[in-house]
Amino acid sequence: MNDKVHKSEAEWRAQLSPEQYRVLRQAGTEAAFSGALYHHQAAGVYRCAACGAALFRSEQKYDSGSGWPSFWAPVDGALEARRDHSHGMVRVEVRCARCESHLGHLFEDGPPPSGLRYCINSLALTFEEEEHSP
Repeated sequence: MNDKVHKSEAEWRAQLSPEQYRVLRQAGTEAAFSGALYHHQAAGVYRCAACGAALFRSEQKYDSGSGWPSFWAPVDGALEARRDHSHGMVRVEVRCARCESHLGHLFEDGPPPSGLRYCINSLALTFEEEEHSP
C-alpha cells in the first residue's frame, strides 16, 4: 500500500455520507448491533468505505458477540495502529493505512490463531463479493 490517499475535509464530506464522515474522519462509533455488515456471511473482501483499500477477507471474520463486525486478522499492510486515550480508557485504534480513516479498535481477546479481535464499524466498510466460477 504505497499509494496514500490525501483529500481535504471538504472532499471527504462530499464523498461520504454524514454518518460515514463521523465514523471515518472524526473517529466516531456506530451503535452496537446496528451495522449492516455485523451478521454478513458472504465470501469476499471487506474494503475501506473511504478509499476502497482491501482490509479484511471474509475468512478472517467471526462473530465476537460485541455488536460490531469482528476479524481475527487484516490483509497484510492494510492497517495502522495508534494509541487511543479517548473515553477515559486506553485502547488501540485501527486506521486504514492508505487513507488514514478511522475503522475501529483492536483488542487482545480474539480467537486463534491470532488471539486478536479487530472490532470494526460497518459504516467504515464496503463489501465486494467473490465471483464464483461456473
